[in-house]
Amino acid sequence: MCECSAVAGAEADTRDTSALVCPVCGRPFAEVARPFGAWRLPLPLPPPPRPGWESRYGLMALGVDVLSLLAADLFVSVFYHDPEVLEHPANLAVALAVPICALLSLALNHAWDPRILGCGPEEFRRVASAYVTVIAVMAVAGYAAAMAGGHSWVFGTLPLAAAASLAGRKLLRTWLHRRRRSGAYLRSVVAAGDEASVRELIHRTRAATNTGWNVEAICLSRSDPAQELPLEIDGVPVVGTERDVVGIVALRGFAAVALLPSIGWTPARTQRLAWDLEGTGADLLIAPALMDIVGPRLHISPVAGTPLLQLSAPRFTGPAWVVKSVLDRVLALGLLIAMLPLLLAVGGAIRLTSPGPAFYRQTRVGRAGTTFEMIKFRSMVRDADTRLAALSSADEGAGVLFKIKDDPRVTRVGHFIRRYSIDELPQLFNVVAGHMSLVGPRPPLIAEVEKYDDGGVRRRMLVKPGLTGLWQVSGRSDLSWEESVRMDLRYVENWSMTLDLMILWKTAAAVFRAEGAY
Repeated sequence: MCECSAVAGAEADTRDTSALVCPVCGRPFAEVARPFGAWRLPLPLPPPPRPGWESRYGLMALGVDVLSLLAADLFVSVFYHDPEVLEHPANLAVALAVPICALLSLALNHAWDPRILGCGPEEFRRVASAYVTVIAVMAVAGYAAAMAGGHSWVFGTLPLAAAASLAGRKLLRTWLHRRRRSGAYLRSVVAAGDEASVRELIHRTRAATNTGWNVEAICLSRSDPAQELPLEIDGVPVVGTERDVVGIVALRGFAAVALLPSIGWTPARTQRLAWDLEGTGADLLIAPALMDIVGPRLHISPVAGTPLLQLSAPRFTGPAWVVKSVLDRVLALGLLIAMLPLLLAVGGAIRLTSPGPAFYRQTRVGRAGTTFEMIKFRSMVRDADTRLAALSSADEGAGVLFKIKDDPRVTRVGHFIRRYSIDELPQLFNVVAGHMSLVGPRPPLIAEVEKYDDGGVRRRMLVKPGLTGLWQVSGRSDLSWEESVRMDLRYVENWSMTLDLMILWKTAAAVFRAEGAY
C-alpha cells in the first residue's frame, strides 16, 4: 500500500511539498498533503464536491418532490374543500404545515442522498418510508389536538403527493438510464483485485449500465514481484498493481475504487486504503465476494471487534410467503376478470387464422419438482412439437434451451402475441390454481430439468415458477442460458416483497418495448 500521505505529512514540517513526488506511486505530494493538528493527529479533510451531473440530478429529484407536494396540496385545498374552509386559521395552518413536514421527513430519511439516487429500490423505499412516517405523525398530532378538519390534508394530500413523487422519480430514473446507455452520467471506477474477479466485474457493469458504474482502469494483485501484468483485460487498461491505487485515483480523479477478492489483502490494508482515499472524492466499494446475494440476508456481525459479513440461510416459508401466495391469487383473479374481453378476442383470432385449439398445454416442473399443466395461447402451428427434431440444427439457444429467432412454426397471430407476451396471459389460471406465482423463475420443461447439472440450477425449483421474473425484465429471449439461470438464482436467493413489486413495475415497460421477445 502506498504510504505517500504519511510521507507528505512528515515532509511538510521541513520543506515545500509542491515539488515532491512519491517514489512509490508517482503522485505529487501537493495533491495529498493534509493538515495535522496537535500530537500529529491528521485533521479531517472536507468532502470534495460531487460531480456536476449528480448535483443537478439531486436538484431535479428535489424539484419533483416539491412540485408533487404543492400540486397535491393545491388540489385538496381548492377542489376538495369549499373556499370558506381555508378561512379557518387551524385548517390553513394544516394546509401549510403538510408540505413542510413532508419535506422535513424526506430530508430525515435521506431521500436525496446521491448514493441512492437513480439506481436500486432503496430510493423508492426511503421516499415511501418518509411519507408513511409523516402521515402517522401528523395523524397522531391531529388526533391529540382534536383537529378533525385537517384529516383531509393528512390523508388526502400526503398519499397523492407520495404517488406523484414515486411516479416522477421513476420517470426521472428512466431518463437517467437512457442517458447512461448512451455513455453519459457514468461514475468512473478503478477495479483492484485478481484477474478473474476484475473480469467478472467488467462483464457485469457493462451488462447493467443503469447502475452507472464504468470500469476505466485496473490495478491487479501480484503475488510474485517478477510476474508480468497484462496490458489490458477486456479492453480496460491495466495501469498498475494494488499498491498503486491511491496515487492513480489522485492523479486521474476516479469516482470510486472497487476492491475485489484477492490473495494477501488484509483488513489492515483495507483500513489503510480507506484512510488514504479520504479527501480524494473516491468512494470505496468492497466486495467480500462476487455473489448474487444482497438485501435482508446480509448482515454485519461484529465478532470480538471484527466485523464479519453474515449470510443467513434463505427462508421459503413463513408469513411473508403466505402473503405472497394470497396476493398472487387475488391479483391474478382480478386480472383475469379485467382482461376477459382481450382473452376472448385473442382466442377467437387464433381459432380463425389457424387450425387447432386456442390454448396450448404443456407439462412444466414447479416447486419442489412437482409437475403441472401450464396453459398458454397457442402461437405455433398445431404440429409444432413433432417438427421440433427437424429444426434442431437451427437451435440458437445455449445450454438446455431451444430457441430460434425466426421460428417457422410460429403463426401470424403468434408473432404478434409473442411480441407483447400476450400468449403468457392464460398462465393467470395457473396462478389462481396455485401452480405458479405472478413473479418467480421461468417454469422449466421436464426435458430441461433432466439435463440440469449440479451447479445449483435446481435451486430454481425451491419456489414457484412465475408468470414474469428477473429474466423477463432483463432481456427475455435475448438472454443466454447462463444469464437466465443467474437471474433466476438471484431471485431465489434475494426474494422480498419489494423485489416482486419492482419486477411487476418493470414488466409492463419491458412488454411494451417488445424487446427480446420472439
